[in-house]
Amino acid sequence: MPRRSLWKGSFVDAFLMGLKNRKDQLSNKKIWSRRSSILPEFLNTTVRIYNGRNFIRCKITEDKVGHKFGEFALTRKRRPLGTPKGKK
Repeated sequence: MPRRSLWKGSFVDAFLMGLKNRKDQLSNKKIWSRRSSILPEFLNTTVRIYNGRNFIRCKITEDKVGHKFGEFALTRKRRPLGTPKGKK
């Protein structure tokens, strides 16, 4: 997958850019923009990321900076190997 150009910078939704400076309002906010990058200004906050069905609570730590919000709200359920898919 091609990366975004360095001169453009990382993509952050306009809604999140407005909340970037007001850190107290970012805590426990609902985020629909899964494609936005996590910035260092979001550290130590808890957000709720939409996965297509419901909101997944996620604590932003130092390891998550630079990744996308969508990476931390899985959209599919994990099923162990060997379980039947259909009816018996």
